[in-house]
Amino acid sequence: MSTIVTRAYRFALDPTPRQVRHLERHAGAARFAYNWALAAVKANLGQRAAEASYDIATDDRTPVLGWSLPALRRAWNAAKGEVAPWWAQCSKEAFNTGLDGVARALRNFGDSRAGKRAGKKIGFPRFKSRRRATPSVRFTTGAIRVEGDRTHVTLPRIGRIKTHESTRKLARRVEQGTARILSATVRREARALVVFVHLRSPTC
Repeated sequence: MSTIVTRAYRFALDPTPRQVRHLERHAGAARFAYNWALAAVKANLGQRAAEASYDIATDDRTPVLGWSLPALRRAWNAAKGEVAPWWAQCSKEAFNTGLDGVARALRNFGDSRAGKRAGKKIGFPRFKSRRRATPSVRFTTGAIRVEGDRTHVTLPRIGRIKTHESTRKLARRVEQGTARILSATVRREARALVVFVHLRSPTC
C-alpha cells in the first residue's frame, strides 16, 4: 500500500532588483488581503452583535460572513475592485495567500475555543503590520518549475529567478517523475529571499 509524502526544498534566491520589487509587491498584497479579510470578519461579527442587542430577529440580521477560504475568497472577489483597484498588478495567488492565512487562523481560534485543539489557548487573530510581519507569498498554480540549468526557478508573474545554490537534487526527482511540485513559497529571512518548493511523492 502506498502513501503520499510531502516535503519541501529550500533555496536562497538571487533576484534582480525588478524581481525584488515584484516579490515585495506580492507579499504586500498578501498582507493587504489578510488584513482586509480579518477586518471584514470583525465588522460582520460586530454588526450582528449590535443587531442582536436591538432584538432584531436572527433571520433579519446581516448575513454571516463565513470563515472558510471559499467564503472569504467570494467576499474578496466582490470587493476587490473597490478596495484594491490595483489588484491586477499581482497574481491572484498573492491575495489567496492572505485569505488562506486568515481562514487558517480563524479555524485554529475556533477549534481552540471549542476544545478541539490541544495546547495553549489561541486568541482571535490580529492584524499584520508592515514592520512586524514576515513578507511571504505562496504560489499554488501557474508556471512553477525548476529550470534545466539547475540554477533557476520559475514562478508565476515573476519569471525565472536565479538561485544561489544548485537545484540538482530537486530537478532530478521532478524529471524522473518520482515527485510533483505542489507549490512554492517565497519568504524573507534575515535580509535574504528564500523559496520553499513543496513536493508530493508516493512511497510504498
